[in-house]
Amino acid sequence: MRGASQAKWVVAAVAVALAATACSSSTDSSGGSSDNGAVNAGASFSYQSGEPQRPLQPANANETLGGRIVKELFKGLVDYDPATGALRNQVADKIETTDAKNYTVTLKSGWTFHDGTPVTAASFVKAWNWSANVKNNQINSSWFSDIVGYEAVHPETGDPTATEMSGLKIVDDTHFTIELNAPVSYFSYKLGYAAFSPLPEGFFADPAGYGQKPVGNGPYKFVSWEHNKAITVQAYDKYAGSDKPKNGGIIFRNYSSGEAAYKDLMSDTLDVLDQVDSTDLPKYKDDLGKRAIDQAQGAIQNIGFALYQGDWNTPGKEKVRQGLSMAIDRDTITKTVLNGNRIPADSWVAPGVMGYKAGTCGEFCKYDPAKAKQLITEGGGVPGGKVSIIYNSDGSHKEWVDAVCNSIRQAVNVECTGDPKPDFKTVRDVITNKQVQSLMRTAWVQDYPLNANFLRDVYGTGASSNDSKYSSPEFDKLAKEADAATSVEKTAELYQQAELQLAKDMPTIPLWYYKTSSGYSKNVQNVKFDSFGDPVFTDVEVKQK
Repeated sequence: MRGASQAKWVVAAVAVALAATACSSSTDSSGGSSDNGAVNAGASFSYQSGEPQRPLQPANANETLGGRIVKELFKGLVDYDPATGALRNQVADKIETTDAKNYTVTLKSGWTFHDGTPVTAASFVKAWNWSANVKNNQINSSWFSDIVGYEAVHPETGDPTATEMSGLKIVDDTHFTIELNAPVSYFSYKLGYAAFSPLPEGFFADPAGYGQKPVGNGPYKFVSWEHNKAITVQAYDKYAGSDKPKNGGIIFRNYSSGEAAYKDLMSDTLDVLDQVDSTDLPKYKDDLGKRAIDQAQGAIQNIGFALYQGDWNTPGKEKVRQGLSMAIDRDTITKTVLNGNRIPADSWVAPGVMGYKAGTCGEFCKYDPAKAKQLITEGGGVPGGKVSIIYNSDGSHKEWVDAVCNSIRQAVNVECTGDPKPDFKTVRDVITNKQVQSLMRTAWVQDYPLNANFLRDVYGTGASSNDSKYSSPEFDKLAKEADAATSVEKTAELYQQAELQLAKDMPTIPLWYYKTSSGYSKNVQNVKFDSFGDPVFTDVEVKQK
């Protein structure tokens, strides 16, 4: 970005890339708004969910179950239009830069937190400084690493030497400035991520308490959290954003299995489904008719290697990892087990995202048992002669994990087993605590519609979502060069070069690209999904009974 006019052009460029995935929510052109019944604007609806891994703090939710709730409770400077994917201002009135390194933020007036206190420049600056501080143990702290002074509050070792990043300056209640270590052409897009949300003053006196009973500034305010059962939120009547709720609230209801959620949807005791389980995929469109949802999503399913286990990260083991990838018959699994509702992956970035390039995985994402055996032998064999894939059994993953293991066994004669954990929180705790022995299910849904999000934020050394603990000086070097580009187009192009390094190292195995396969009950209408795979919660209408 070289000026305000160019910044607007950049917004348009990424919007075009995202528009391919932000399409109609229904299997026909009428979308989810084909019903036009009378609406009860004060009524709540239910949504299939599960127990979040961590407290509901904006910088502490990098998994889907907590992240989607945080996004409804908090609103940052910007977000993304669900229909077009365009970046749009929310709390920000404008974000200005002439060099992509120094930014001036002007806030709109009238925004309040759910406790009635105003949202000011200090609400953002104090929140970011607190979230970046290593002592506060926020998993998304690395998102602030672009800002000057991050190293002082988040050193690699030892205690912080400062409590504030020097790159953040409060000018007055409605203005603050941001100085980055180097130009980042797409920094405004990163600001749409929930980690950059503001926090009310009361939070800092009791962060743990606020994590259980969050007070945000978003379209919905917190009501209750019945752990392992449900989280309930209510529409905030003083919400100042452009996406005001058309309903009275949401009940995020926990389910132990996708099949149970589907049965409740069919009996109209659940209103909106997250994803159709693999068992019901073959019939859900017939069951639901116009209430069935089938659309592209900016997401990818991978299985990652525990590279912190020494046997998996010795020289030559990249060939073993590549060989295991070539032992997986993606085409057959997606056509049969997944009923054609997934697309075999040939890169680490989802289609429709700016910077996606087909084929970056090369031959290593193609099924070839002979070459797979050769690579595994050249790499010294699979550590221990067997692998296991850890996954959450409440997410309808058993069938495809079993199919992947069967494919590996048959192709290369390596013993492979699924390692199910009861729920998403449990499996995320195992992964976060680096207790995986060989392989883990890792999926990625875009936080912003640019290939950098699928690459730097997942594979950069020390990145918050780097579950494999992959570290490559060459990848980091290429990512740094991409970040410093003067245009978002050049950034996307340079990140394609960084992605090629992943094919050489194979820290994860790309499996397939997600689609949103979902549906809704007869109780609701105007149900549309965005390219992040979430319903446009604020647009859902509850029918008058």
